[in-house]
Amino acid sequence: MPAPPDHGGRLPAALVITGDEGMGLSALGWQAVYRLLAARPEIAVERFFLGKGFDAPVSADSQRDLGLFPLMAASVSFEEDFLPFLRALAAAGVPSTRTERPDYPLVLVGGPIAFLNPAPLAPLADAFFVGEAEAGLVDFCLALKRAVFDGVSKQDFLASAKDMPGIYVPGLSKTPVRRVVAMSPGDCGLLGTPAWSCFTGPQAAFPDSLLLEVNRGCPHACRFCAAGFVYRPPRHASIASLQAIVEEAQPPKVGLVGTALTDWPDLLPFLRWLAARKTKFSLSSLRADGLTEELLGFLRECGIRTVTLALEGASERLRQAANKKLDAEVFLAAVERAARLGVNHLRVYLILGWPWEGPEDYDELQVFLGRIIDARDQGHGRKTSEFMRITLGASSLVPKPWTPMQWAPMASEESLIAAQKRLRDMTKSLRGVALQVDAPFQARLQGVLARGGEEAFELVRLAAEHGGWKKAMRLFADQAAAILDRERGQDEIFPWEVIDMGVSRASLWREWTRAARALSTPGCPKGGCAECGLCGMDKWLTASL
Repeated sequence: MPAPPDHGGRLPAALVITGDEGMGLSALGWQAVYRLLAARPEIAVERFFLGKGFDAPVSADSQRDLGLFPLMAASVSFEEDFLPFLRALAAAGVPSTRTERPDYPLVLVGGPIAFLNPAPLAPLADAFFVGEAEAGLVDFCLALKRAVFDGVSKQDFLASAKDMPGIYVPGLSKTPVRRVVAMSPGDCGLLGTPAWSCFTGPQAAFPDSLLLEVNRGCPHACRFCAAGFVYRPPRHASIASLQAIVEEAQPPKVGLVGTALTDWPDLLPFLRWLAARKTKFSLSSLRADGLTEELLGFLRECGIRTVTLALEGASERLRQAANKKLDAEVFLAAVERAARLGVNHLRVYLILGWPWEGPEDYDELQVFLGRIIDARDQGHGRKTSEFMRITLGASSLVPKPWTPMQWAPMASEESLIAAQKRLRDMTKSLRGVALQVDAPFQARLQGVLARGGEEAFELVRLAAEHGGWKKAMRLFADQAAAILDRERGQDEIFPWEVIDMGVSRASLWREWTRAARALSTPGCPKGGCAECGLCGMDKWLTASL
C-alpha cells in the first residue's frame, strides 16, 4: 500500500460508517468508538462517511484517501450497508476480498453485524470485533500499531491476534469466538459507561441533540427482536452518570436512546432534572404499560406531542407467539390517555408476516383498530381544537440470528404484499389514520443477508457488478430461496454459530417451540441473571470472570 499519513508515530486509523453523515451523527455506537480511539495518544483516528459508496472516500477530518490508512475499522449496523461498503473499497482502490489483500490495510468490521452474523462479510473482512468496543478494541489497535511500526506483516499479525478477546479472524480463529461484554464489577445490571454523542448536527435522527444511552439490551425477550438477545444481560445507566455527561456537554437538547426506556426507574426523575435545566429532550418508542398518567402528563407539559407505541402482532395470539406481553386494555388506556392529554400524533408499530399468521388475525386487528379509534375519541371528549392523528407503521418480519425466529421461514413477497393490501383496505375508511409500510423486496433482501452464509457475499458482489440489488436478487434467486423459504431443523448448524453470544441454543429452541404454541415466557428478572438461568447467560457470565 502507499505510505500511510504521517501522524508522528501514531497509528492512522480510518473509522468508517457505512452511510452518510446523518447516519454517523445518529449512530451512537460508532461515535462511542470514535471517542474511545480518539482518547488514545497512540492512535490517530479519522472519520469516513461512505454515503452510497460510489465516490472515492476521503476523511472528513483531513481529506486524505481511505486507501492510505493501515487500519480501516468499519461499523456495520444494517445488512443493506454491505453494498456501499464494497463499492467504497473499490472506489478507494482497495481489493474487496481478504485473499486479494495480503498486505495492509487491515479491514476490521465491528458493530451489530459483526456478532449477529459475520459470515456474509467473512470473504471481505480480515477480522471482526465481536462485542462491545469498551471491552477490548483499544488493545487490538495498540497491538496493531506495534506490528505496523515494527514491520510485522499483516498475515503474521492476524495469526497472533486471532486469539485476542473478541477477535474473530476468518479461517484462523478457533470457533466459536466469545462475544466480549463491558460489565460493571459486582452489578450485572449496571451500564457502567453509557455511550453519548461526540458530534451533533441537523442531519441526525435527533437533530442537534446530544444522544444519551439510557439502557443496553432489553429484559422483555420479544422473540423477533435481536436486541433483546444479543445485548444480554440488560443493563441500565445510573442517573448520576447521565447527569454528569449532560453537565459537561451543556447541550440544548438531549435524545434518550434505549430499547426499554420506561423500564428505567429513574426515567421520570431524569426528565424532570432536564426540564429544570431548560434542556429539551426527545424519546424513542415507549411501552404502553409504562406510559403512566404521570409520565405522559409531564411529557405534554414539556411540549412532547408525538407518542410511539408498539403493538407488533395483529392479534392476541400472534402477540403471545412473539412474547409481546401486551394487555389490550392497557394499550387502549394508553391511547385514551394520550388523546385526553393533548398528544396530536400517535404512532403504532405492527409486524407482518409471522409464520403462524392467518386471515383470522387480521379480522381481529380490524376490530381492535376500531377500538383504538373509540379510545381516541373517548379521550378527546368534547374537545374539537385538538385531534390525534394515528399512523400505523407496518413492517415485514425478518427472522434474525440469535433469536428464536432463526428457525423460521420468511413470508414470501407476495404474501407480504397481500397483507399490506388487507391493511390498506381496513384503514382507508378510518378517520385520521394513515398507513406506512415497508418494501417487501427490501425485507426479503435483508433476510438473505441476515441469515446467509459466506455464499451471501456473492449476492453483494453481484449487486456491485449489476448496479443494485434487483438484478442481483434475480440472479441469486435459488440461493435466496434456500435461505429464506424453509423452516430450519432443530439440529441445523447456522453460519453465525462461529460466535458465542452467551444465549444457549437450547433456550432459543425452547422459545421457538413455545412460539409455535403461542405460549409466553417471562422476561429477564430485575434481580439479574443469577435469579434466572433460563437462557444460560448466568453460567456464561460466571465463566468470563
